[in-house]
Amino acid sequence: MSRIKFQTPTGMHDILPEEEKYYYFIAEKAKKIADFYGFGKIETPILEEQSLFEKSVGKETDIVGKEMYTLKTKGNDLLTLRPEGTAPVARSYIENGMYNLPQPVKLWYFAPFFRYERPQAGRYRQFWQVGFENIGEEGSIIDAQLIQILSNFLEELKIKNTIIEINSLGDKECRPTYKKKLSSYFKKRENSLCTDCKKRRKTNILRVLDCKQDKCQPIKTNAPQILDFLCVKCKNHFREVLEYLDEIELPYSLNSSLVRGLDYYTRTVFEIFATDKESNKLALGGGGRYDDLINMLGGREIPACGVSLGVERLIELMKKQNEIEEKNDAPVFLAQTGNLSKRKSLKIIEEFRKKRIKVAESLGRDSLRAQLNRADKLNIRYVLILGQKEALDNKIILRDMETGKQEELELDSLIKEIKKRLKK
Repeated sequence: MSRIKFQTPTGMHDILPEEEKYYYFIAEKAKKIADFYGFGKIETPILEEQSLFEKSVGKETDIVGKEMYTLKTKGNDLLTLRPEGTAPVARSYIENGMYNLPQPVKLWYFAPFFRYERPQAGRYRQFWQVGFENIGEEGSIIDAQLIQILSNFLEELKIKNTIIEINSLGDKECRPTYKKKLSSYFKKRENSLCTDCKKRRKTNILRVLDCKQDKCQPIKTNAPQILDFLCVKCKNHFREVLEYLDEIELPYSLNSSLVRGLDYYTRTVFEIFATDKESNKLALGGGGRYDDLINMLGGREIPACGVSLGVERLIELMKKQNEIEEKNDAPVFLAQTGNLSKRKSLKIIEEFRKKRIKVAESLGRDSLRAQLNRADKLNIRYVLILGQKEALDNKIILRDMETGKQEELELDSLIKEIKKRLKK
């Protein structure tokens, strides 16, 4: 009889210790950026009401139509594993009355999300994102600053060869006119569109511009551009964003087909890519302004702008461009041999913990050579050796791995002696 072998669900993966160091590194860098720019951390539930995403992201988007994981509870509620972070943050802003706080409210997150899509390199069905949201400010300078934060964050991660693409989607005043013009254009060329875009033309015309099928690319190239249809306010807003980017000397390129895959965006939208030697582009993340979202979800009319990055994509690049070193901050290694030494080791480790001195060990091993090799790999200078004789005499050997010198210390004064050496 064959044994059952359990595996992770398709498109999901375990994060093992060797991989976890990248997640921790990215989260640590994100926190430093967030602290500097005044963003507070927010944690929203993994499950949200299905209607939250239908209302905000859009029923006709691929995320809602094809990619959401939705379940029915015992009470017949429809809950969805969150596919993105902005809608839950907006819901929390409304529910917790954050409009009563000093504006803007600046929030950031580092969290897992879920989408049912074809697994590929750097893309999973359970994936992590880091995001920054600025809620309560209308000025174009906020758009530019978030793009600057995005660029600075990638610089902190030492990710190279990035390009920023930017566009404006207008607002509810000028976008309808553009959508009519676009619909008329694609209707005349409907037979040349892919199957999905034929449907999108009737349900959500802007999604046609987001199509990645080769068949639709030449048609998209000659489509009307939204920048020609912007109202005065949107045109001025976008011009100011570009002027701010020019002022801080942050390179960008205009992309009239850039619409992002979510319905809540208004005005500025942007994406950032990494390029290789063959000029292939890898999407890392993006964002934009969502001035209507808070009101759309039942709140007041509050302007907002945000950005998010895919963590797995960042890790994929970091492994290629900049392998990070595993840090070891333990200054002392405790090696032991024999049963009595093992028993005393637990007490010694506890004493170090109380004094906030990190100590590495390999208690499961009996071979002194194996333990010393482990200390050497961890690049630890001071090794404590507790053998049977030392344990009986209430003493311990201190070896300096740099000089090779050894000395015998009293166990009762061990912490005091170690502190002296660590101060040198």
